[in-house]
Amino acid sequence: MLPACDRPGCYEAGTDEAGRGCLAGPVFAAAVILPDDFSNDILNDSKKLTEKRRLELREIIEREAVAWAVASVDAGEIDSINILNASILAMHRALDKLSVRPGRVIVDGNRFKPYGSVEWKTFVKGDGRFANIAAASILAKTYRDEYMERMAVEYPAYRWDKNKGYPTRDHRKAIAEVGPSPIHRMTFTLLDPQMSLFD
Repeated sequence: MLPACDRPGCYEAGTDEAGRGCLAGPVFAAAVILPDDFSNDILNDSKKLTEKRRLELREIIEREAVAWAVASVDAGEIDSINILNASILAMHRALDKLSVRPGRVIVDGNRFKPYGSVEWKTFVKGDGRFANIAAASILAKTYRDEYMERMAVEYPAYRWDKNKGYPTRDHRKAIAEVGPSPIHRMTFTLLDPQMSLFD
C-alpha cells in the first residue's frame, strides 16, 4: 500500500463503487481520506475479504480515517444515465459529502470524470494497491450489502440476502416467476434467454 499524498497539506481521497454488475438496487460508492501514517496489514480489495473481516475493517476505517463518506445512485437514475455514468456520479456524490476537501482523488478502475478542479487519476485494480481505495471499496460494499439485506425483507422472492442483487440463477428465476421489483434496473438484461424455468 502506498502513502496517502506526496505534497505537504494535500489530502488524497480514494474512491470506489460497489454493485455495478447487479440487476437490482442502487450502485454505492465511497470516498476515504486516510492519515499518512495509516497502516493495516489486512486491508485489501473488499472482494478478497470475508464479510466478517470487511465489517471489522469498516469499524477501523470509520474510526481512524481523516474523512469518509458513502453515497448511492438508485435504479431509476441508473436506467436514465447508464451504469457507467451512475457509478461515477455515486463517486462524485461521496466526494461531495467528505468533511475535508481532497487535493487529489485516486479512483479504482479506468473511467472517471473531472471532479471540479481536483487532480485525479484512475488505477486498474487500485483497490489492491492503495489503502484509501481499498478502504473505499470496503465501505461501498458493506453499505450496499446492508441495503440489499433490508430490501430482501420487503421483496423476499429474489433472495437478495444471499445474492445481493447480482445475476445469480435463483435471482433470474425469481424475476421470471414473479416479475421485476420496483428497484430492478429495467435497462439491464433481467432474464437469461438460455435458462428454462423447468431446469
